[in-house]
Amino acid sequence: MQRNPFTHNRKFSKITVAMAGVTVIVPAAVAAGLTASGASAGKPPSAVKSSSMLAMAGASTANAYSDDRMRLPDAARHALAKLEARRERAERAARRAAARRAAQRAAALRAQRAAAAATPAPSPSSQAPSDSAPGPSGNPQQIASAMLGSFGWSSSEFGCLVSLWNLESGWNVYASNPSSGAYGIPQALPGSKMASAGPDWQSNAATQIRWGLGYIKSLYGSPCGAWSHEQASGWY
Repeated sequence: MQRNPFTHNRKFSKITVAMAGVTVIVPAAVAAGLTASGASAGKPPSAVKSSSMLAMAGASTANAYSDDRMRLPDAARHALAKLEARRERAERAARRAAARRAAQRAAALRAQRAAAAATPAPSPSSQAPSDSAPGPSGNPQQIASAMLGSFGWSSSEFGCLVSLWNLESGWNVYASNPSSGAYGIPQALPGSKMASAGPDWQSNAATQIRWGLGYIKSLYGSPCGAWSHEQASGWY
């Protein structure tokens, strides 16, 4: 049976490490062995004690350093694992947020399409300009006389208008001038200008008259002003 010198032999001795200034209690048998080895090497007892204790202290330090080196990678791996888990959680949260935004956009688009499908398309009559609404009935001169007031003119202007358009077109809705391209009662040049008064400008007397009166007002102020220019220049 092997004996433990620390438990079997209860005699202990103090060995002082001179260089380190540390006092360590070791079993007497160990101290004797250290002293004998130092003596056999020809070293003084104090040097033997010092070198032995320094060697023991160095071994303890090396062991502690080795343990720290083993623990350090474990701590680093643990920290890295925590960072990786945090990154994965952040990525999952970002993917869920992106999916929610895509679903919201799709729902909004579906709602817009449903609202557009539920809204009835405007009828052609509602899209037509208000000027294309039917004017006064009757022959062209009766229609023109009834429209004078809407342009701010009195009936005294009607005679000038009759003279003007008698000369230009004879109040013929289909009157055309092949040389210039003028068309209609007011002899619009070109005739397609009257489309601003209504889509039926080629055949509707009220549409042509409405455009012609607007043209006279914007350039000459009144039918009599336009008639004066016609007499002086041969055109208006």
